[in-house]
Amino acid sequence: MRKRLVLATRNTGKIREFKRLLSAADVELVGLDETGVTEEVEETGSTFEENARLKAERYAALTGEMVLADDSGLEVDALDGRPGVLSARYGGPGLSDEDRVEKLLEELKDVRGWKRTARFRAVLALAGVTDGVVTEEGVVEGAIAHQPIGDGGFGYDPVFWLAAHAKTSAELTGEEKDAVSHRGAALRKMLPHIEKWAQG
Repeated sequence: MRKRLVLATRNTGKIREFKRLLSAADVELVGLDETGVTEEVEETGSTFEENARLKAERYAALTGEMVLADDSGLEVDALDGRPGVLSARYGGPGLSDEDRVEKLLEELKDVRGWKRTARFRAVLALAGVTDGVVTEEGVVEGAIAHQPIGDGGFGYDPVFWLAAHAKTSAELTGEEKDAVSHRGAALRKMLPHIEKWAQG
């Protein structure tokens, strides 16, 4: 029987992406809604790694299961690395992905194309029935487009321009995105740890 791995999120887009990324691993991936846990762990850390660890350790304690948590976001050079760890809460509570993209574009309206460099960064943390916490990081470099393009992905994908593909992240197929994404890079590093646990 496959071991159950809890992904510390309720975001359906993220769950779908991780299920794709982990399709080769012998695990059953479930989101928080399938565990019955209602507590929301506050991301009080100042780095992606601190927040990923916080979520992995707390949800592992609440569920008694192995938990994979991620904290990821967008770092824009012209904004001194913002929104960074606040990417999901950029602009305050209650905003949609589209609202946050609009706010970002407004902040960058006077920034020329070659100064709009940015990167997506993701840190994964694995915690639970084994000792300690394992973390891995992935980064993808890009730039911020002047308007949203494409209807795939989620979050800032429609304005994250990948020069090598001449597309935004939102224009890539799921498989193309997995090959280049920050979460894909981090998960490829994390996969041996997950497989070792799954086979143990």
